[in-house]
Amino acid sequence: MFGDLARLFSNQGPINWDVARQTAQWIATEGKSESNADPLERLRMEELIRVADLQVGEITGLSTSVAGGLLTVLPVTRADWALHSFEAYRPYLERLAESLSQSPEGAGAGADPASELVGDIGKVLGPVLLGVQSGYMLGQLSRRSLGQYDVLLPRPPADQLLTVPSNLIAFVEEWNVDADDLRMWVCLREVASHAVIGRPHVRARLQEMIEQYVSSFEMNPDAFEASLGDLDPTDPSALQKALGNPETLLGAIQTDAQREVLGRIGDLLAVVSGYVDHVLDTVGGRLIGSYEMLTEALQRRRVDPSEGERFAGRLIGLSLDRDQYDRGAAFVSGVVERAGDEGARRLWLSERFLPTPAELDAPGLWLARIDLPD
Repeated sequence: MFGDLARLFSNQGPINWDVARQTAQWIATEGKSESNADPLERLRMEELIRVADLQVGEITGLSTSVAGGLLTVLPVTRADWALHSFEAYRPYLERLAESLSQSPEGAGAGADPASELVGDIGKVLGPVLLGVQSGYMLGQLSRRSLGQYDVLLPRPPADQLLTVPSNLIAFVEEWNVDADDLRMWVCLREVASHAVIGRPHVRARLQEMIEQYVSSFEMNPDAFEASLGDLDPTDPSALQKALGNPETLLGAIQTDAQREVLGRIGDLLAVVSGYVDHVLDTVGGRLIGSYEMLTEALQRRRVDPSEGERFAGRLIGLSLDRDQYDRGAAFVSGVVERAGDEGARRLWLSERFLPTPAELDAPGLWLARIDLPD
């Protein structure tokens, strides 16, 4: 027992990644064993990804490869999805941990001894708690993600796209849709998202803003002390509620700086989402027999985020509500009405062409600006 405790609190940096991985796997599988993905599933998805690759490249004019290779699909279990995704989330979670480990303003000389004690406890428990919450977030995300871009997080440059067959099957059964139509829809969505977010300036802008967001949390020792005192470890519902709320368990509070950057993240994600939806509407109607019914079901699902998606919104800043989705769709629609698909393609040519918040509500203004000389 003491050996396990020693490993639990051993120094692994700002986050205990062993705890994170174990938590993610347990949440993803609900403590049960998972069957490996059927090899035939990979063959089906590989066939569809070739079609999606060709169609998306034709309408967007973008390279669908971000690492110079050929797009491939890797069907994985929920637990494997979570483990693969740690690489993408890790730098932001570690920056968050560093931000929370800094002493709050006013700490030091004359500080309340009780607060100092809680701060010391926090330094010991912090890596474990962040490990638990990181694993909880990724485990929850794995339980509903159809691919790797359900949350529009820039991932390390690679041309292998993840899908989760068990979640595809669950969606088919829940909504009574055609399985092959859903596979095609997911391939189109994944390839289009991959092509847009893989643009170097889009990736860099999004990474920079996420970094600013996670770096701006502040630690509230009073909230941390209260969360430790109020938590009943014998009550599973209380524990789950605490794990799903970083502000409660970590004592992390959102700042004005975060709220400002959160708006900018939302603006960029709204444009990306609106453009990907436009690509899907253009291509999907030709390739997917039940496209309209399927899209309606998936859009309903999108505006009803899962626990993992809500957690990612609070912890990383990546979330959109219905109004933001509608705003991005209206902007892209306005651009296409005025300048066609060629005009919409210009969104991704350079950082200068990304719309400002004011232009999101005035696509004509954006078109006028990008035609001005540099």
